[in-house]
Amino acid sequence: MGWRRADERTPRTWAAWLAVACGAIGCGPGGSSSPELVWGIHGTKPGWLHKPRTAAFDGGDRLYLADLTDRIQVFDRDGKYLRGWRTPDFNVDGPSGLTVDRHGRLLVADTHFYRVLVYDAEGKLLFQIGDGVQGTTPGRFGYPTDVVIDRAGNFYVSEYGENDRIQVFSPEGKWLRQWGGHGFEPGEFLRPRALAIDEDDRIYVADSCNHRIQVFDVEGNLLKVWGARGAGVGEMSYPYDLSLGSDGSLFVCEYGNSRVQKFTRDGKPLAIWGGAGRQPGELYNPWALAVDSRGEVSVVDSSNHRVQRFRL
Repeated sequence: MGWRRADERTPRTWAAWLAVACGAIGCGPGGSSSPELVWGIHGTKPGWLHKPRTAAFDGGDRLYLADLTDRIQVFDRDGKYLRGWRTPDFNVDGPSGLTVDRHGRLLVADTHFYRVLVYDAEGKLLFQIGDGVQGTTPGRFGYPTDVVIDRAGNFYVSEYGENDRIQVFSPEGKWLRQWGGHGFEPGEFLRPRALAIDEDDRIYVADSCNHRIQVFDVEGNLLKVWGARGAGVGEMSYPYDLSLGSDGSLFVCEYGNSRVQKFTRDGKPLAIWGGAGRQPGELYNPWALAVDSRGEVSVVDSSNHRVQRFRL
């Protein structure tokens, strides 16, 4: 597989790196700038990574990744390759959203084919939502970016392009409703990139080009909004992914700032990890992250073609 522990990869001593990183980025309480694990080989062979863009853990801490080769690959939490398959059609950008739902199904936002694909854990395609034709009418997609389900089994799909909205579908894939629209005002979106849903069916949206997080109920009523463009604590630059932690926190992956921030669910900043670069503990335009059952974060370090694991 070719993965190594983080301390086997860097030419620096970790003591020196920790001192520099914590001084620069303000490591949060209980966290460390040092990644616990760094793994990944750049390439297109099975188990290798070519600009991975989205990630999700299942209940057994198996990590599902999609990259620019339109592959879904499955690894154990330490980066050992287990299996993989390709989506039905090839596009140079690949899927941009993955979710493993409570039924163990893999939900794939197949962005440039204007549909959501639903697989079982072994890669068997069960059904799809959307007819694969780009459009603005209810039930058709611009560019779908992510998908989650609520306690009733309804699907929530974010999309950008002409639409910049959230669409809701029944468990059988029937269109139910939508909200949002292109804009800057609360409740509107500029490229909603990722979704997360909590145990109370509150839906968190990474409103990436508005550099903020918006929170809704299942009917689309706005509950909370926070964030502003910048590089300071609590500010954001192109939040591209988010994931809920088991401790009640929300992790946000920032493409523009090449870092991860940890927030309370109402938007209070708690900690920061990362910073631009290519060394372990640094990130180069990360697209995604996923939190495992132990509360550790695996961040998809996209332009470094690797995954880094850490705890905050």
